[in-house]
Order: sequence, then C-alpha cells, then structure tokens
Amino acid sequence: MGSRGFGVDVGGSGIKGGLVDLDAGTLIGKRLRIPTPEPSTPDAVATVVAQIVEHFGWQDRLGVTLPCVVKNGTVCTAANIDRSWVGTDAVDLLSKEIGEPLLVVNDADAAGIAEMRYGAGRDNTGVVVLLTFGTGIGSAVFSDGELVPNTEFGHLQMDGRDAEDIAAASVKEEQDLSWQEWTPHVSRYLRALEDLVWPDLFIVGGGVSKQADEWLPLLDNRTPVVAAQLRNAAGIVGAALAASRPQE
Repeated sequence: MGSRGFGVDVGGSGIKGGLVDLDAGTLIGKRLRIPTPEPSTPDAVATVVAQIVEHFGWQDRLGVTLPCVVKNGTVCTAANIDRSWVGTDAVDLLSKEIGEPLLVVNDADAAGIAEMRYGAGRDNTGVVVLLTFGTGIGSAVFSDGELVPNTEFGHLQMDGRDAEDIAAASVKEEQDLSWQEWTPHVSRYLRALEDLVWPDLFIVGGGVSKQADEWLPLLDNRTPVVAAQLRNAAGIVGAALAASRPQE
C-alpha cells in the first residue's frame, strides 16, 4: 500500500468521505455517504464531517470540499448549501470539530485537481478547464498544471442569465430535453468560454459524463472535449491530494 490520505466531499444532498491511495488516485475500500443535514448550517455539516472521519479512524491532516468559493479558509459564497456559511472560517470550525488539521477547497477545484493528477487531464499542459454539469455548473481552471482557484464560470452571463440556468444538466432534466436539444446550449456555453480563456482542453464531469458518448459527438466548438474519468470519487480524491501537499 502506498501513501494514504483522507478526503470528505460536501454536496447539496450528500456528504461523502473515504480513505485514498494517493499513489493510484483511488479510494481504499468503500466510501461512507451521509445525507446532508437540513438546514445545512456550518455546525450541522461539521458534525457530519466529524462523524465520517471518526468512522474511518483517521488521525492526520485531511481535505474537505465545499460547494463554495473559499479564500484563505473563509467561505465567500454558498451554492447548494445554507447561506449562513458565508463569512464562516471553515478551516477553524471544522478543525476544532474534528480535532485534526485540514484544508478546505472548492468542490470543483478538488475534482479538477484529481483529474489533472490521475485522470483525463494527466500530462496535459496549456490551459485546461474542467466543468461539472449538475444542478449548476462548477469550474476549475489550470494553466500548465497550476490551479487558478475559485473560478465561477457557471455564472458567466448569457442572455442576461447565469450560464448554468441555460446549460446545466438540471435544465435538460427539468425541461425533458433530448441530447440533441440540450447539447446546442452546452456548445454555445463552451464557445463563450473559448472566447474568454482560449483553453487547450475541456474536461466535462458530473452525472452526464457517464453518457459522454451520447452527447460529446454533438458538440460544436473548437476545443477538444473529453469526459472526466474519476466519476464520483473525484472530490474525495482531490481533497485528499490537495491536503497532502506541502503547505506554504
């Protein structure tokens, strides 16, 4: 067994955690998932995160994702989580509850970190943009392998609306769109991003990436697009990897 880490991925509907093989980028055994408490206040979420860490008996530094912009450990936005997180020192709150040092990272950034090290972004240079299509659209941007943290490209304005209100996977579900009907919205969104950051590669994640063969060939944009490889483990793996890196 190689070096190990631990990650917890906090989502709007579930909080998932597990042991990670940092050499292979895979989970060690099964993850534990507990429904996200309602309301998902900082104290309520911290209790669940601590429960997951205790379940595995982990006693070392760990990583935790949040669906939020996180600056120097403090939460600046709250997407799919209770608004009371805004302004919370998440590192201080969670480390006190768990009793271990930790790193808090944006959930899409964590998924991107995992994909760049172990998955679809491995060995890619230039500008790589990971997009997660779900209830909204999460984004992570890398320049020659270095993360540009806390991008919020799901909120890019299109027709005076957030792009995720037009191109997220939830739009396909809510409007009962076929792949042929939904994909042009995604193409238009990708073209808008291309004109802003000129990426060399798009990596698409989220539930719809499991059916990438159904819609990637329908895209109409200039940049190569590939499906994410780590699936639902990406957040846990990325959080554990980020936390394992030397801290400045």
